[in-house]
Formats: sequence, structure tokens, C-alpha cells
Amino acid sequence: MKKQNQIKILLLCLLIGFVFVETAKNIARTNEIRKINVNGECLAAAPKDRTAITLRVTTLDKSAAISMKKATEKMAAITDYLKTIDVQMQTTEFDSYEKTKWNRITEQDEKLGVETRIAVEVSAKNPEIITDILNKYAGTEDVFTSNLRMFTSSEAMKPVLEKCLGTAVADARERANALVAPKNKAGKLLSVSYGNVSYQERPYANYRLTSKSLIKEESASFDTGGSIVGKDTEITVTVSATFEIK
Repeated sequence: MKKQNQIKILLLCLLIGFVFVETAKNIARTNEIRKINVNGECLAAAPKDRTAITLRVTTLDKSAAISMKKATEKMAAITDYLKTIDVQMQTTEFDSYEKTKWNRITEQDEKLGVETRIAVEVSAKNPEIITDILNKYAGTEDVFTSNLRMFTSSEAMKPVLEKCLGTAVADARERANALVAPKNKAGKLLSVSYGNVSYQERPYANYRLTSKSLIKEESASFDTGGSIVGKDTEITVTVSATFEIK
């Protein structure tokens, strides 16, 4: 009799355990958050607020010391002037190497000397300042220019980018609502990761500073009312967002 009671008690415990497990599963299913993950995108434009130019000094001499001395002295004179006007500048190149030229007759490289190259990028908020710099050094021996362009500074880019990120998340929510409609809608934003952020800027011109007349001729295609102009910087932002389904 005692053995039968023990078996009954054991079966009852197993039954209670089974009911408890199933109840817990049902509660978990009820409390489980349904989610949806979608991508969002934003296309925007930021105004180009700075104009830049790269000034490069290139000197050649049989003596490496003389070649470097000539280049550094000439660039020092340029930077001394740039310090007196409202520009930002940064050295982007400082190189000295042996320059050779292929001789077709002897079929050998001829040593021309040691060439030294020093370049500095100069930018300004007022494009007229860059135009003045071009005119000032036009025709100057051993001075070249490249990458005349307008660009968007980080200060001008930041608010546009922050707004675009918010727009991309809103776009993701709209897509989520469209996918779960009509019975449900996107609720709380659970997570978001930022994918691609790209910018599109176009350089303007590459040419040697030779004369004021050439400067005017080369810049005519992008000169309006005496100012260098350009399209806004195009920004593309994509995000991956996860929302709760309500």
C-alpha cells in the first residue's frame, strides 16, 4: 500500500512539473517581443563653404643640398605670405629624389640631378582669396598648382549629417510600418547601426601657374561674377534599424 502511494505521489509530481513547464513556456511566448529589421536611407546636400588649392614648389639641381635649399627657401617665402591672410594651410608633400631621363640614343637613364618637391594645401572661406593667391604666384618659376576645388568643412558638414541620420531612421520606421500593416505597426526602436556614409565632391582643375591670362582662361568655365562656384556636396546615409512590432 505504501508503495502504491509513493507511485501516485511520484506521478502527481511529474504532472505538476509538466504543467509548470508548459505554463512557463506559454508565459515566455506571451512576453516575447516581436521584432522587425529594415534599412533606411537619406539623401542630402551640404553647402561647400571653403575653396582650396595646392601650391607645389619643385626645384632641380645637381647638388641635393642646393636643390633642397632652393625649395625650402621658396616655400618659406610663400608660407610667410600665407600667414598674413585669412587661410588655413597644411604641408602635404616633402620629397627629394634623384631625377632621371631616358636617352633613346644611348638607351640608358641620364641623371638630371636631384629634384625636391614641397607642397602645401591652402583653403579659405572666401574664394576671392584663393583667386588672389593664384594671381600672385602666376608665372613664378618652380611654382605649380593642382586640385583647385571647393569643399564642405567639417563644421558645415556636422549638422547636415546629424539631420540626415535622423531622416534615415525615420525612413526605416516608415518602411517597417508598411511591412507590418495593416494589423500592426513599428513601435520602440530597439537598435540601430549606421552603414554607408558617402560624400561626392568634384575637383575643379589641375594646371601650372604660368600667367594671369592663362589663369583667367582656365577658370572661365567655373567662374561666375568673379567667384569660384560649385555644386553642393552630395551625402548618402544608410542605416539598419530594428523596431518592436506592436
